[in-house]
Amino acid sequence: EVQLVESGGGLVQAGGSLRLSCTASGFTFDDYAIGWFRQAPGKEREGISFINLDDGSPYYIDAVKGRFTISSDNAKNTIYLQMNSLKPEDTAVYYCAARVRTYYYALFAYEYAHWGQGTQVTVSS
Repeated sequence: EVQLVESGGGLVQAGGSLRLSCTASGFTFDDYAIGWFRQAPGKEREGISFINLDDGSPYYIDAVKGRFTISSDNAKNTIYLQMNSLKPEDTAVYYCAARVRTYYYALFAYEYAHWGQGTQVTVSS
């Protein structure tokens, strides 16, 4: 059974940093990809970053490019999202999601079968 557990959210001032972790189990890392999503109140869930776990190739949407970094530590079965220069508009519940490895950047929620429980990130101005 695929399981994903996020941690690392919290309250931070604008300009600050947080590192989210997604600890995964139940699948072979090299066969899977991870997407990070966020959902703000009243908004749809938005894919913001993607990584194939076999080659580590990352992708970011423009809104977070240059501020967020996705990485994986396959020995620890953990995927990270380092978030720097946070803005109030980054406030949301953040989710990691897993799917079978793909050869394109999958950033739509319907493309993922497995989800973590989410972690709240609040950025104050």
